[in-house]
Amino acid sequence: MGKKKRTRPAHPAHPYYWPTWAGITLMKLGAWLPWPVKIALGRIMGECVWRFARRRRHITETNLRLCFPELDDRARARLVRETFHANGIGILETATGWCRDPEHLRHRVAFKGHEHMVQAKAQGKGVLIIGIHFSTLDLGGALHSLFFDADVVYRPHDSPVFESFMTRARRRIFGAAIDRHDLRGVVKRIKSGRAVWYSPDQDFGREASVFAPFFGVEAATIKMTSRIAGMTGAPVMPLIFHRNPDNRTYTLEYLPAIADFPTGDEVADAARVNQVIEQAIRRHPEQYLWLHRRFKTRPDKRDPSLY
Repeated sequence: MGKKKRTRPAHPAHPYYWPTWAGITLMKLGAWLPWPVKIALGRIMGECVWRFARRRRHITETNLRLCFPELDDRARARLVRETFHANGIGILETATGWCRDPEHLRHRVAFKGHEHMVQAKAQGKGVLIIGIHFSTLDLGGALHSLFFDADVVYRPHDSPVFESFMTRARRRIFGAAIDRHDLRGVVKRIKSGRAVWYSPDQDFGREASVFAPFFGVEAATIKMTSRIAGMTGAPVMPLIFHRNPDNRTYTLEYLPAIADFPTGDEVADAARVNQVIEQAIRRHPEQYLWLHRRFKTRPDKRDPSLY
């Protein structure tokens, strides 16, 4: 017999959710810390995870070994540690994006490529924004809202309490938060002229994907990017965002819409999207979410796990 799925308590005040409520409270408090304290505390958090979360460190080491074979062991080990520091900072950046008015961050952001989004919106077909899972992802969404209105596609959280907190926060930043399984909803919003932020750089399994190169490694890449573009005719706009080396300011940049996309070849289209994402990651590789199993699904089911 298989394992029974654990039933979570229905009432959000149940003691089962007290740790979640504690985490939410800490995020709200962390959002109001002075900026230098956020950076320092985030580094400490990342250092602790790097030291004690062996499984997550192994995943990160594996990803970076596959994606940056040109690095020697010492340089790769340094990048692994910097990745944990950046993602530790990212927790407090997320808290800030979710819990503070984005207007107070305006002086911290430089926006480039503004004209590319203006041109895309002028076509009147809506826009599909290609986001990337940097540690700055949710803060990037808050900063983006200062310049352009957009909806967001997201993965619902397993905890209903945290899901409620997260969804309310994102709906404050974005026009609508759309479940990633709701393709019809995404298409409807784009066809109505909306810009929709969508991140296709995670492994969603074999059925939803084709295999295309990502840093030279065949990776399960979601097919939905070219399908949405084909169903709507919307231009596909890559968005790059990162924390600057001063650890106080951020840069958001729109690149020109991907030309002649989609082509009708899902593998070729997936490879083009991966290439755009790879080029963005190479600018600040330590800020990418290398902690997830990007190469979990292998082209041949008989292949051993890379992790």
